[in-house]
Amino acid sequence: MNWLFGSALKSTMVEPERALKGHEGYTYPVPATHTVLGTPLQGPWPEGTRTIVLGMGCFWGAERIFWQLPGVVSTSVGYQGGYSPYPTYEETCTGLTGHAEVVQVAYDPTVVSDADVLRTFWESHDPTQGYRQGNDRGTQYRSTVYTTTPEQAAVAEETRAAYQQRLTQAGYGEITTEIRTAAEAGPYYYAEDYHQQYLDKNPNGYCGIGGTGVSCPRPLDA
Repeated sequence: MNWLFGSALKSTMVEPERALKGHEGYTYPVPATHTVLGTPLQGPWPEGTRTIVLGMGCFWGAERIFWQLPGVVSTSVGYQGGYSPYPTYEETCTGLTGHAEVVQVAYDPTVVSDADVLRTFWESHDPTQGYRQGNDRGTQYRSTVYTTTPEQAAVAEETRAAYQQRLTQAGYGEITTEIRTAAEAGPYYYAEDYHQQYLDKNPNGYCGIGGTGVSCPRPLDA
């Protein structure tokens, strides 16, 4: 099975007909409570809470960034954007499910705006790397934004355009981030218990997250 981890599947999305079959349901338990925030991992959350799903490489470090953001109600890590239902971590890492490692962020938009959530996203990784993030290589590490409201979708496009200008000035290439609605990306599948809030459970654990050092303006400042 070593061929599954070869260069082809690290640089090319699997075709739907080649994707793994997946499962009929979760093959592992999903925890109920966020270990840091003490809030429900899967909801329900207070009325008015918005969710957005973001992929920016290894989801361990990405999740920690967002649970520390004021106004965030809950976070979780999972798999989205692929073809195989209810994938496991090991299956996702083969590249044969098509999913990205992602973070679901539930937040209070009266405390933290869509623009600030997305600005944090852009600034916390390098969105120009295609199917990799730093030393992590594979389609599961691609940069993604899966939106749940028209407002989020508009701000995602606005901030991408504004950040592209800044990145170009700094000598970076084109942004490769996949932006689409969460409905288009397909179901969000919660990852295994040991991945949830991983860096809270393992403070010295691996974190591959690293930004470009280029700041992202808010849409109105672009």
